[in-house]
Amino acid sequence: MPLNSPINDSGKKNKDGNLYIVATPIGNRDDITIRALNILEQADTIAAEDTRHTGRFLSHHKIKGNLVSYHEHNEKKRTPDLIKKLKQGLSVALVSNAGTPSVSDPGYCLIKSAIASNIKVVPIPGVSAAITALSAAGLPTDSFIFIGFLSKTKNKRFKQLRELANEQRTMIFYESPKRILKLLDEIKLIIGDRYCVLSREMTKLHEEFIRDSVSEIFQNLKARPAIKGEITLLVKGYVKDKDVPLEIIRQEIKNNIALTDNRISSISKQIATKYGLPKNKVYEEALKIKGKKA
Repeated sequence: MPLNSPINDSGKKNKDGNLYIVATPIGNRDDITIRALNILEQADTIAAEDTRHTGRFLSHHKIKGNLVSYHEHNEKKRTPDLIKKLKQGLSVALVSNAGTPSVSDPGYCLIKSAIASNIKVVPIPGVSAAITALSAAGLPTDSFIFIGFLSKTKNKRFKQLRELANEQRTMIFYESPKRILKLLDEIKLIIGDRYCVLSREMTKLHEEFIRDSVSEIFQNLKARPAIKGEITLLVKGYVKDKDVPLEIIRQEIKNNIALTDNRISSISKQIATKYGLPKNKVYEEALKIKGKKA
């Protein structure tokens, strides 16, 4: 059956081609559905984040595809060309290097343009690093929030983390091995020393899950000669508890004073909100600590 034929649709044949959003493995090359392989084999064009990476994957499955590059640096320029192919009745399969396209990967621009052009967008589901990590983390799965990569700008990143301090759902972050220590340090400072699960090299030979507090995972990774593999970090949601040991509050105040330029009132408000405590009580402790350092 041609790829641009209707799927479970009794209407007339679509004159435009279909845009297929194809999820590919995040590590193990065999984590791919039969339907996805069929789509990749039959597609007129495969838009790939990295043609060399996808080329090796296709070769592993004995598929010869017509590959074009589609990544964050050329998506605005490449999108009109792909829309033109689709309007001509050709089928396009969109893939990223790993997982589901447009989820912290290129694809949004093309999908949005295809919808605006009344082109049929067909999801071909499969692996997603966020869901894969969540399924094995042992953290609450009934309600979660996907954050992905935080801003690379420090002020924006701190603002994002402050907004998540009272988030009660399990939080899912993506981070590179080069920046993971900085992220853990900032989470401990702003969100708190929460229980979390760090997953690394999922579905690969050296797959690893580390389940511990933020501080313990930080020390674990810091002691290693190198940190490798893309990382998915899951952080336990906020649980309101007014019986927080005073020493924890004092330590957070000290950390904030040492590592940020925020005013005492701002630091106190942030910590009070995080733990559900009266702001004036936290403010009094902050003044004492600030006074001792002066």
